[in-house]
Amino acid sequence: MAPAAMTFASSLSDAQPVPFWLDHPAKPGALPALTGDEHCDLLVVGGGYSGLWTALLAKERDPGRDVVLIEGREVGWAASGRNGGFCAASLTHGLGNGLARWPGELAKLEELGNRNLDAIEAAVADYGIDCDFERTGEIDVATEPHQLEELREMYEQAAGLGFTGLELLDQGALRAEVNSPTFLGGLWDRRGVAMLHPAKLAWGLKQACMDLGVRVYENTRGLDLTASGAGMAVRTAYGRVFARRVALGTNVFPSLVKRVRPYTVPVYDYALMTEPLSAEQLDAIGWKRRQGLGDSANQFHYFRITADHRILWGGYDAIYPYGGRVSAEMDHRPETYLKLAEHFFRCFPQLEGLRFSHAWGGAIDTCSRFSAFFGTAHGGKVAYAAGYTGLGVGATRFGGDVMLDLLSGERTERTQLQMVRSKPLPFPPEPVAWAGIGLTKWALARADANGGRRNMWLRVMDKLGLGFDS
Repeated sequence: MAPAAMTFASSLSDAQPVPFWLDHPAKPGALPALTGDEHCDLLVVGGGYSGLWTALLAKERDPGRDVVLIEGREVGWAASGRNGGFCAASLTHGLGNGLARWPGELAKLEELGNRNLDAIEAAVADYGIDCDFERTGEIDVATEPHQLEELREMYEQAAGLGFTGLELLDQGALRAEVNSPTFLGGLWDRRGVAMLHPAKLAWGLKQACMDLGVRVYENTRGLDLTASGAGMAVRTAYGRVFARRVALGTNVFPSLVKRVRPYTVPVYDYALMTEPLSAEQLDAIGWKRRQGLGDSANQFHYFRITADHRILWGGYDAIYPYGGRVSAEMDHRPETYLKLAEHFFRCFPQLEGLRFSHAWGGAIDTCSRFSAFFGTAHGGKVAYAAGYTGLGVGATRFGGDVMLDLLSGERTERTQLQMVRSKPLPFPPEPVAWAGIGLTKWALARADANGGRRNMWLRVMDKLGLGFDS
């Protein structure tokens, strides 16, 4: 191993192979599994953000509604406890994706997204959820000249649509905010993103649900879904739940509605967390206003600073397992950790000698349009939301509202959206999915290396509305 690679490897020598957020003394103990039969008005399947928000909103809408939530492991153990803690207002995976797919209703989607983020901030305060919530915004960073032009075009498009709150930063202004020799400029969304502790948000939502009377069962996986009289039944390992209505928030895991499964694939994402920075190290990078950051490459990094002055550094590699299998063995990938460490010190050379305390990965529920899709089954008695593609920290609350609207049969401003009424294109079966995703990843890397120029394959994928998010 070359000396530089040895340095990067040494920075990882003490890294614990567990998600930093879940390695916390505030982690609550698991609740008992369901045994025997349960009956309820609404069953929520899945104890991540999607299920938790749905259960909470259901009780807020109707305090008398009898709600049960089941979770296959422990609340927040999967994507909800492993992400970067970026809670975005965008429901469309960014302005560009929204413009490409729903230009006619983008203004409404932006309004609903901003209201949704405001409601999350209010819920955190109202329920006393201690999750380090900070409305700091996020800066999209240019590290290559062509990215500067792309950010400028996005800023001008947003201004032309009447969207405010964005600030274009030149190199000097950006490096005054966060100092890296790789930064050339940036676009700062000042209010559209909050930083938070993702696992503590999930645990706080769990407690809020229970305080409102939701019965929560952990280590209770839903095995199958069948009609039962006027309602539905979900079988678990030790019992059954009979419910008038069912909301599915299983996201990356195989849906209990089998026809939904081709719409998502698991893509594994990885992250590192540093040890706490010293006062001198903090001075060397600035970052006084604690914004979230992400670079503008196709294979991008996302990074942020925590309440205890650590830096989370994630992204770049996006690994699709052949056949779309979700497995614990994919949660760690040392070769990706080494690559991320190298990229970290390239971005912040002034932090040489800093070490990483945690390294982990997890699966993202990815769909071909990058943003959530919705639907019903069994004559409207079952609703589902999935496909958040890495933007689920905030958008899952909106998805919970959509599922409840659909289950009630209401016509609302949400259910009338083309985004809600349409579906993404499904992924093809293997081996076509494996080959197509691999070719797309290669093409995205080539575009990054060639001034952002997209080859014919990517242009065809764009035209078909198919994508693969790195």
